[in-house]
Amino acid sequence: MLLLGIILLVIGFVTGISILWTIGIILAVIGAILWIMGSMGHAVAGRRHYW
Repeated sequence: MLLLGIILLVIGFVTGISILWTIGIILAVIGAILWIMGSMGHAVAGRRHYW
């Protein structure tokens, strides 16, 4: 999810499409939160590791 968010950020920035930029930011933030929670040992959505 983090990687998809970064890809959408880049595409939105290059093409100037603001909706891709917004969706990319949201996905990048959610992906970073899930990654941090998974690396701290918390079970995320029933999974021990999330990446």
